[in-house]
Amino acid sequence: MNLPKSALLVAAGLLSVAARAEMIWNDNSLSLLYGSDYKVNYGLGTDDSTRNVVTFEHVSGHSWGDVFMFADYLASDAGSDELYTEISPRLSLGNLAGRELSFGPVKDVLAAGTLEIGNFDDPDRLTATGPHFVNKLAGVGFDLEVPGFSYVQANVYHRENDDKADNEQLTLVWGLPFSLGGADFLYDGFIDWTSAAVDAHPSLNFTSQLKWDVGAQWGQPKALYAGIEYVHWNDKFGIKDGTFGIDSNERNVNLLLKYHF
Repeated sequence: MNLPKSALLVAAGLLSVAARAEMIWNDNSLSLLYGSDYKVNYGLGTDDSTRNVVTFEHVSGHSWGDVFMFADYLASDAGSDELYTEISPRLSLGNLAGRELSFGPVKDVLAAGTLEIGNFDDPDRLTATGPHFVNKLAGVGFDLEVPGFSYVQANVYHRENDDKADNEQLTLVWGLPFSLGGADFLYDGFIDWTSAAVDAHPSLNFTSQLKWDVGAQWGQPKALYAGIEYVHWNDKFGIKDGTFGIDSNERNVNLLLKYHF
């Protein structure tokens, strides 16, 4: 694949910035989830609605911007499994320019990218992705100042999909800490909206977690959380609800245990 000169210059610039990078903060976590109402089975002849999930997450702030990544390993009671990873670096244009790019509720403007890597059972090729794929997303991100929230981000991407038609995506992420009855909680999550393509229906994934800070009970706040994750996903994987007789509108509650280190 021949890259245009502009892309090579951007890549060289990013490598130069990364070489001078300073990590300001970072956090890692490991989550265990269990849910019994997953939609879109891995095959037409299986029932994969009950799944156990192990998730690793890393997030860090750097002198050049930030990066978030996670890896999900999902295993169903029917014996199917899936490994899905996202790596999402964002380059702060304010830091790069050496001045603030804030206006109104916007704290910073960033060049945003995501790499999606998927490997999972899909014998009947039901999804709009295929069983093995690497999708590349590029666009612009905004850090927003919203009272009460520890962070709010909005990212707009163009999706270059592997072996499928390209489309667009809007992603919102947030974290809202709060206290109730002497206990500390965190409500965080994301909303992904993807546009239609010639081989995919528009899709909306609203996933959030409500977590009790268990670690605070013995003097280790933000170390161990217990709670639930709720997934409200319309036309999952870009499959229009009812196609092939498949229910692709997921309303799924997962039990959650999450450890930060």
